[in-house]
Amino acid sequence: MAATKKKRFMELYEPIHVRFEKFCKARAYGNFNFKDLMHDALVVAYERFDSLKKEEAFLHFLFGIAIRLLANENRKISTERFSDHSQVYNYSLESDRTERLLEINSLYEAISQLPDLQKESIILFEISGFSIKEIAELQQSSEDAVKQRLVRSRKKLVELMTGKKEVALNNLSYDRR
Repeated sequence: MAATKKKRFMELYEPIHVRFEKFCKARAYGNFNFKDLMHDALVVAYERFDSLKKEEAFLHFLFGIAIRLLANENRKISTERFSDHSQVYNYSLESDRTERLLEINSLYEAISQLPDLQKESIILFEISGFSIKEIAELQQSSEDAVKQRLVRSRKKLVELMTGKKEVALNNLSYDRR
C-alpha cells in the first residue's frame, strides 16, 4: 500500500516540480529558504495525500500547504521581521553578478513588500503562469478580485522599483483565463 502511495505521489509531483519550485522560490524570497519550504510542503503533502479529493488539484494542494507553512513561519518571526533591512535580505552582491540578477533581486525584494494576497496573486500569475480563474479558486475569491490585486500589485511594484507614485500601466493583459 505504501509503495503505491509513494508511486502515485511521485507520478503527480514530477510533471509539476518546476512550477512548484518557481512558486516556492518567489514566495519564500527573503523570508525563508525555498528548498526548506519545498521539503516541508512535500512532507506534509505526502502525509495528507489520502485527503486529496481530485488528483488534478494536486498543484493547488501543494501551493495551499506551502502558503500555510509560510504563514505559520511568519507568525513566529513577526516581531523581529523587517527590523533590520540587511537581516531580511541577507545576500551579497558580488562584482561578477550580472545586471539581470540585480534586477531580479530588486524585483523579488519589491514583491516581498506587497501584502500577502497581492504577493501570491502576482507570483501565481506572472511567475508560475496560473490563469485568473485558477488563482481565484486557490485564493477562494472572485476573478475580479484577483484582477484588482494584480493591478494594485503591479502599480505598487512600479512605485517601489522606480520611486515614482503615478505611473501609468498600459497594455495589461489577462489572457490566461
